[in-house]
Amino acid sequence: MIEGSLEVGLKAVGAGLAMVGALGPGIGIGLLVQGALLAIGRNPDAAGQVQANMILGIVFAEAVAIYALVVALIVLFVL
Repeated sequence: MIEGSLEVGLKAVGAGLAMVGALGPGIGIGLLVQGALLAIGRNPDAAGQVQANMILGIVFAEAVAIYALVVALIVLFVL
C-alpha cells in the first residue's frame, strides 16, 4: 500500500515539475504584449502590422507551454 501511494505521489511531483516549463512562456507572452502595446502607442498607424506579429509570437510561445502540458499528462497517465 505504501509503495503504490509513493508512486502516485512521485508522479504528481514529476507532473508539477514538468509544468514549471509553462512559466517561461507566460512571462514571455506578457513581455511581448507589453512591447506591442508600447509600439502601438508610439505609432498607431502601424497597429495592424504590430498586432499580426504579436499574435504570431504569442502562438510560438504558447506552443512551448503546450509541450510542457503534454509532458505532464504523459507523466501522470502513461508512466
